[in-house]
Amino acid sequence: MEETIQPLNPIAFSLGPIDVHWYGIIIGVGLALALFLAIREGERRGLEKDTFADLMLWAIPIAIISARIYYVLFEWGYYSQNPGDIIKIWNGGIAIHGALIGSVVTAYVFTKKKGISFWKLTDIAAPSIILGQAIGRWGNFMNQEAHGGEVSRAFLENLFLPDFIVNQMYINGTYYHPTFLYESVWNLLGFVLLISLRRVNLRRGEMFLTYVIWYSIGRFFIEGLRTDSLMLTENLRIAQTISIALVIVAVALLVFRRVKGLSNERYLDQSA
Repeated sequence: MEETIQPLNPIAFSLGPIDVHWYGIIIGVGLALALFLAIREGERRGLEKDTFADLMLWAIPIAIISARIYYVLFEWGYYSQNPGDIIKIWNGGIAIHGALIGSVVTAYVFTKKKGISFWKLTDIAAPSIILGQAIGRWGNFMNQEAHGGEVSRAFLENLFLPDFIVNQMYINGTYYHPTFLYESVWNLLGFVLLISLRRVNLRRGEMFLTYVIWYSIGRFFIEGLRTDSLMLTENLRIAQTISIALVIVAVALLVFRRVKGLSNERYLDQSA
């Protein structure tokens, strides 16, 4: 006999005809906390107080647009037949790799305009970025998306998960891997790692590159469990391919910058 479990309501509240989704609220909270931490650390590292706020005015909308474009392009078979759904980001369907591409390009242009070191700014922002990602995954939880393959309730209970998570993983009569949770925990561990590395006083650029490596390794393995992956070919997942490429590029940049003496300055240096 099929269990009767009521999923959590993805709509937080309504303002007249407008439904406000938990997905958007959670993403917003993640962004706000990330910005707060980046501003505070930026001031300690000698950046003007408004630096990250000014950057976010451009980076947030560009990241959202690029994340959606990225997702839509790789799901064009569906969206070409349902063009009205392209703008419905409140139903999910934004790709973090697309957001990161848009954000990094925006940050690079911004730092060139402001005369700030790109590597210094991204080093400061790296812990904030991964914390924001950890929080944002709970938006997927509320939408019952970004999950893995089928599992049993006993499997989930053996992970010592609270009932509200176990029950939310019950979708259309089946329990699924809470891959949103795996990635959220991985990102939280990455946040702790990056915060700890500040005391090590890494060379400039290495905090951000460590973030890229850490996140990409976790994403590679977690993506292998998911059932909703964007696919490059029938058997090749886009996120895994990009994750491998990012690890290779990040390691190569780390070595190249050291060999060429481009990373002699340290994280705790106050110069721009």
